[in-house]
Amino acid sequence: MSRHAPDLKPELTAMRLDKWLWAARFYKTRALAVDDIDKGRIQVNGQAAKPSRDVRPQDTLVIRQGPVTRTVVVLGLSNLRGPAPVAQALYAETPESIAERTRAAEARRLAAEPALSIEQGRPTKRDRRELDRSQQGWQRWSASIDDE
Repeated sequence: MSRHAPDLKPELTAMRLDKWLWAARFYKTRALAVDDIDKGRIQVNGQAAKPSRDVRPQDTLVIRQGPVTRTVVVLGLSNLRGPAPVAQALYAETPESIAERTRAAEARRLAAEPALSIEQGRPTKRDRRELDRSQQGWQRWSASIDDE
């Protein structure tokens, strides 16, 4: 074979799920993709998957990352992790998935701040100083023998 001959590789018909998730930029590393697959956060065509499962074009994936769930249809396969526009060409997100993600983002935006729901708990430094000044708060005690 000549040094300048083009590298002729057959068109990909299937590839590993973890590698596809990495190439499509859903995960930064294949190891992170494998972890989520093992935790059952990825489904292929409605079934739980293993990292070595083959993904083919037209397969439907349900990917749950934190509070976000995406449903995507595989459009293409790639052995290389390319730039984001190239990676986004490997899949198409369903309209229902996009609408659900938009609704969830809006609900999170409008939700109350979780810290505001805490009424009592450990006093802050300021609260502690106010309690000490008022002498109505915590009474200091000693475990010495002289205090009987």
